[in-house]
Amino acid sequence: MTDRGSSSGRPWRRGRAQDVTSPGGDVSTAGLRPALRRLGTGLAGTALVTAVAFAATSCSTAPEKVADAKPAAPLVPPEGAWLGHYYGNGTVEETDARIGTTPKIHLTYYGWEDDWSASGTTRDDLGDDRIPLVNWEPFDVDFDDIVDGSLDATIEKQADGAKELGEPFFLDFAAEMNEEEGWGGHDPELYIAAYRHIHDIFEQRGASNVVWVWAPNVTDSPDAPDTMAYYPGDRYVDWTGVDGYNWGTSDPDFEWQSFTDRFRDIYGTLAETGKPIIIGETASDEAGGSKADWIDEIVPGLKDEFPLIKALVWFDVDKERHWQIDSSPESLDAYRRMAADPYLTP
Repeated sequence: MTDRGSSSGRPWRRGRAQDVTSPGGDVSTAGLRPALRRLGTGLAGTALVTAVAFAATSCSTAPEKVADAKPAAPLVPPEGAWLGHYYGNGTVEETDARIGTTPKIHLTYYGWEDDWSASGTTRDDLGDDRIPLVNWEPFDVDFDDIVDGSLDATIEKQADGAKELGEPFFLDFAAEMNEEEGWGGHDPELYIAAYRHIHDIFEQRGASNVVWVWAPNVTDSPDAPDTMAYYPGDRYVDWTGVDGYNWGTSDPDFEWQSFTDRFRDIYGTLAETGKPIIIGETASDEAGGSKADWIDEIVPGLKDEFPLIKALVWFDVDKERHWQIDSSPESLDAYRRMAADPYLTP
């Protein structure tokens, strides 16, 4: 499949500017810079083998085999998949009323030093029986400083705050490392070393309630290492993940992509780990096809083609493209149908 229309998983870049709170109360360390849009290519099986071998040889400790992983990943739904939401198009209460149900996962974004464990949003989510999905973004952080221990005080503070929460939640550190963010300078060895260092500190300080998500972009940056070169290893990852969007055809270089077409290649790659998979960010534009049909395809696609995808998070905001669920009456109706499907309300 020609993977045209691909771009960074995030429709905006959350750069160095001051923190911004979205209409829904979600924190973004945001310059809200437009994403660079580029074409991507699918991942080949031979690239996967090469990438895994590279990751194993470029770290001090090789990633464990799947057989050595934890016996059961935490927060996996008893059946079906969790529905999640980024509230960028209204408050939580307004949006849930619009959806007609309450999504189980709430996605928020925080910078390196933001105290996400003390956030009222995080604590409210746990109190309301939602699962926080904390996207922790290390902007302006030198990954060498993480690895050599220079930033341990910040990491230890975050670990202690996470432990104090007591309840399990998802932590997605430095997502989309294979794309524009390029955390660690597109150096897989450095990225893995930093990820493992942070994980080890959390583990040493007893933050066992953290559920570790490793979420690349659906496509790699040109000339960057392949996705699995960045994989930290089975012992360090509870869930794998992926961010990806259907950008529609408002750009003449892009093609409409169905939900299953968008994720088919990366699903095969991530499934090799045997881990549950979360689509950490997704949405569709309206231009070029039927967004309502795109949404209607999601549940059948999860059931028939992507059984390891156990959670899906919609990025609900009008930015770069019309990602919001109510971009048309037909799209909102389709989203309400999807959200009410028993497969997504386990």
